[in-house]
Amino acid sequence: MIKIEKFIFNPFSENTYLVYDEESLDGLIIDPGCYSEDEKKLLSDFINKNCIKIKYLINTHCHIDHVLGNKFIKEKYGPIFLAPEKDMMLLDKLSMQSEMVDLAVDESPKPDKFMDEGMEIFLGEEKFNFIETPGHTPGEYCIHYAKNKILFSGDVLFQDSIGRTDLWGGSYNQLINSIKNKLFLLEKETVVLPGHGDSTTIVNEMLNNDFLK
Repeated sequence: MIKIEKFIFNPFSENTYLVYDEESLDGLIIDPGCYSEDEKKLLSDFINKNCIKIKYLINTHCHIDHVLGNKFIKEKYGPIFLAPEKDMMLLDKLSMQSEMVDLAVDESPKPDKFMDEGMEIFLGEEKFNFIETPGHTPGEYCIHYAKNKILFSGDVLFQDSIGRTDLWGGSYNQLINSIKNKLFLLEKETVVLPGHGDSTTIVNEMLNNDFLK
């Protein structure tokens, strides 16, 4: 059975997700935003307490608030690190991003692999796949756990809102296309777990999101 733990980290109140299989204890971390030593300890204490084996580290996209803990997670647990290829300029320019928001940050390691829509990963017997959803950044991906109708949407889709498109590489038209022509094709009951804020569902956003009417 898959369990999901949400941590709210860093000055941007970013949602970091720890996903793990109770049987195999295989785990993955989505968008590690842990910044302070206390945040890193909170995450690692939970991992240690539950004996989770961190198999994957995933960046849905490479804005600074979603990658602050990359170095910490990679060095401490040695997972396979997946990120979008088209966001590598953002990851390479992490120091520039940090100057813009006045945060000191460790340089991120390089990904071990780039995501694509044909890729599947497993925690035990549980399968996850990737949906390419550019617009907030050039290369962002959402992570889909189809069996339980769960979508980790990064900063693409929020409760009653959408990701901003005024930063480098953003495109409003591309973002709307990603949501309407990819995410809205998922089952309506799919639970959306975004990179900030509360969860929602695909059907709620179809009916109530003013940006998407």
